[in-house]
Amino acid sequence: MIRILTVVGARPQFVKAAVVSRALAATSMVEEIMVHTGQHFDANMSDVFFDEMKIPEPDHNLGIGGGTHGANTGRMLEQIEQLLFGEKPDMVLVFGDTDSTLAAALAAAKLMIPIGHVEAGLRSFNRAMPEEINRVLTDHISDLLFSPSDVSVGNLAREGIAADKVHCTGDVMFDAVEMFAPVAAQQSSILSDLGIRRGEYALCTIHRKENTDALDRLHSIFAGLADSGAQIILPLHPRTRNVLAANDIPVGANIRIIDPVGYLDMLALQEGARLVGTDSGGVQKEAFFLSVPCITFRDETEWVELVEIGANKLVGADREAIATSLAARLAPVSRQPLYGDGSASHIIAKTIVAHLR
Repeated sequence: MIRILTVVGARPQFVKAAVVSRALAATSMVEEIMVHTGQHFDANMSDVFFDEMKIPEPDHNLGIGGGTHGANTGRMLEQIEQLLFGEKPDMVLVFGDTDSTLAAALAAAKLMIPIGHVEAGLRSFNRAMPEEINRVLTDHISDLLFSPSDVSVGNLAREGIAADKVHCTGDVMFDAVEMFAPVAAQQSSILSDLGIRRGEYALCTIHRKENTDALDRLHSIFAGLADSGAQIILPLHPRTRNVLAANDIPVGANIRIIDPVGYLDMLALQEGARLVGTDSGGVQKEAFFLSVPCITFRDETEWVELVEIGANKLVGADREAIATSLAARLAPVSRQPLYGDGSASHIIAKTIVAHLR
């Protein structure tokens, strides 16, 4: 059996791991060891995802979270290295661009263990973002780079990464939406629980430190939300909630703040929204997969192809642009085959098996 040690830590990684783990198990040739670093540790940002998506319980939960980027990465690196000594995997599999991603990749590279990176080649070209540093470094030490799009493949080629390491698989988040959106439609009661109707609200999320740690940006974003007059549902990240409270940032009467929700409820909220506003990379894509127009509270995005086709609009922290976009009635998005056909996880599993046999 091939031993794969999979490392996750944040909610977008739980979504990606759910479909990839299923595909690995379907090969009947892989034993997967699941490691949860604890980067997202609240029950409604971690446990609910494992429960809803039937992700195998982590074999190891490191309980590391809440610190600075450097502290978290260092502690994760130390503990993951010890796990690698004990588990002796044939490959370490990482997802995305978090501190968990970089720590696991560094630990594996120093022990000469092959690394597979799912969602390789994404670039915002903004080195002020911790995520950008994480993804660039991880790509350059990985052995198998699983890219979601032609754009990400091109980014890797320009950085001189050998073409035989790069595999354009499509996006595993598309696989997840295709698999779980019908489940959400049947099981989620979030719209009725909140007393809201399809097509009558905008769904927003705000969590990136470039917004939450810059009070002028956060003030401007919330002012734009309020100015729009739109009915807004805002599942709020605990960090953002704390910053709002600590700095007395006003929240408009049209903004309904709720606790973070599980994956099925989030899909239902996105599918029922007339518009999505976010600073999350994953939510930008999910909106596209569900044919919902999106505005992004950032000055750049890794998903440049969505901006190019008009499915996504960058509004940054511009108060007027946010208000105008939220008040507008944008047309539904026409889905285009930018991210594969929903079989990315199976392509990844087959590629790993072929590489390690």
